Amino acid sequence: MTLTADLFWSFRSPYSYLCIARYRALAASHDLAINLRPVYPLAIRQPDFFERNHPNWLSYTMRDMIRVAQFHGIPFGPPRPDPIVQDIMTREIAAEQPYIYRLTRLGQAASRRGKSLAFAHEAAQLIWGGAVDWHLGDHLAGAAKRAGLDLAELDAEAERDADTLDTEIAANQVALEIAGHWGVPTLVFDGEPFFGQDRIDMARWRMEQKGLLPR
Repeated sequence: MTLTADLFWSFRSPYSYLCIARYRALAASHDLAINLRPVYPLAIRQPDFFERNHPNWLSYTMRDMIRVAQFHGIPFGPPRPDPIVQDIMTREIAAEQPYIYRLTRLGQAASRRGKSLAFAHEAAQLIWGGAVDWHLGDHLAGAAKRAGLDLAELDAEAERDADTLDTEIAANQVALEIAGHWGVPTLVFDGEPFFGQDRIDMARWRMEQKGLLPR
């Protein structure tokens, strides 16, 4: 019997990127379906989050995400451009956000087609894997194609159906909180949340207890 899980995930989260290849590989190697459910990052949901945080938070997070990538052998580089327009010195979030709404709506449109895990992984490799100007040219079109999707079709839906997609994305956030967490990446399996890129082995262990088998 195929097991199912939800992965709550953000295009701006480096830890979301650092987990997704491993979760995708697990779904490919085992009888498991992972439905990636995109949410808007804290910068959108709580714009003052970064200004309220401890001064050491940003420097530690940057150090940690680089070493996690090195430890797992995951290509990693600062996003160029950042999916969130933000003043790094003041931590202030810009009022105009040209990237994150498009990305998250594309991810939700992919979720409607059952291909959100593949699309998010392919796009994240561009954003966080060192690609320059990932938002230009055919970068995202190539990511969509590798996920079995058509970017023009997704973009048209993201523009035409933006309000409904945003409602679905908000429902993803509510579902995450009902499951017992608020941050990403969080995998929810059988009602149990596993938060962070460092809980993958534990999530797999729980799934194996519930009958997870290799394909």
